[in-house]
Formats: sequence, C-alpha cells, structure tokens
Amino acid sequence: MIRFDNVGLRYGTGPEILRDVTFHVLPGSFHFLTGPSGAGKTSLLRLIFMSLRPSRGLSFVFGHNVAELSPGARAELRRRIGIVFQDFRLLEHLTTWENVALPLRVMGKKESNYKEDVTDLLRWVGLGERVNAYPEILSGGEKQRAAIARAVIGRPELLLADEPTGNVDPVIANRLLRLFVELNRLGTSVIIATHDYGLMEQLDAPRLVINDGQLQIC
Repeated sequence: MIRFDNVGLRYGTGPEILRDVTFHVLPGSFHFLTGPSGAGKTSLLRLIFMSLRPSRGLSFVFGHNVAELSPGARAELRRRIGIVFQDFRLLEHLTTWENVALPLRVMGKKESNYKEDVTDLLRWVGLGERVNAYPEILSGGEKQRAAIARAVIGRPELLLADEPTGNVDPVIANRLLRLFVELNRLGTSVIIATHDYGLMEQLDAPRLVINDGQLQIC
C-alpha cells in the first residue's frame, strides 16, 4: 500500500529533516508513528498523503510512483485516504454533522443512505449533543473528535492520524483507539502519530520511530 525507498525531505535550502527513510505498509496493517517533537512525524504523514513531495528517493502510494502522478491523479488517490490533521481543518460554515458527512457527499452518496451512520458515529465520539454546533463554538477536543469522525466515516483504505488523542481525556482516548482498531479490523490500514506511550502500550502494533531524521521499525 505504501512504500518509501531512501526518501529524503528538506524545506527550501535547509538541511534534510528526513533522510534515507525506507519502509513499507501492507494493506490491513496498523502502525504507530512516534519520536521526539520536531522529529518529522507530521512531515512523513504529509509525504504519505502526497501533500509534500520528497526531495529525493522514491515514494509509492497504492502502487503508484508519486513522482509520476499528475495533480489530478494525486487528488484522486487522496480520496482513498482519511486524514486527521493537528489543526483539524473543519469548515467553519458547516455544522459538526455537515463536516462529518462531507466526505460522503463528495462521494455522491444520498443523505438518506448515511444520515443515521453519521449521527451514530457522532454519538460514539461523544458529540451527540453537538451535531448542530458550528466549529467556532467547539472546544479543541470537540473539534478533534469531529475531525476524526470525518476521517473515518467513509471507511478509507488508509487512515493517517496526527496526534488524534492529544486534546481528549483518557476515557475518550481509549474509545477513539477502539474506533481505530475496529476500522482496521474492517480492512483499513492505520498509521497513528502519537507521543502517548500509554496509548501505544494498549495495542501490540509495530512502531515507526523517527529520531534524528531517520526511521526505524520496532
């Protein structure tokens, strides 16, 4: 599903923040991505999501060489990926329910076919009373849960989550982890970037560890 061969990344003319990164992700796998702050976890997720291009090396997403893809082809592949950004990226003019339902609308599905699913998922992540709220009145933790619900509602082939439990209490964090595990059980490959070692210890999953710009698999 994902393959990186000796990938390096630098911003502008600065030093490489990722170098000689080589790994692969199989369909249906579950990985934690960890390492010190500033190690490059978010940058690696952005490379996988194809919103960044490697400075060198080869990256393949769903079997396609990213360097050979047109912008339209990259956009098409991104529709197969669910992603949770640290800055949430909710649309301010849409309610919580509308934000979460947006991927299904983009896929052309009828609201009558997914209305109950969206509502049930919002209840599961603890936002059952906030379905009609706009992002401007949501707390950071509520925005994070809405962003997670939006990322998983369409059952993507690959889920990328950047610190998805960073703003929630342990009870909600455990519930979100169960949601990711269930999604994985249904066939989605999952990569979760996190500093939360307590969360990682709850699941026997491989860890992609970035340190000093290089990646190791533990």
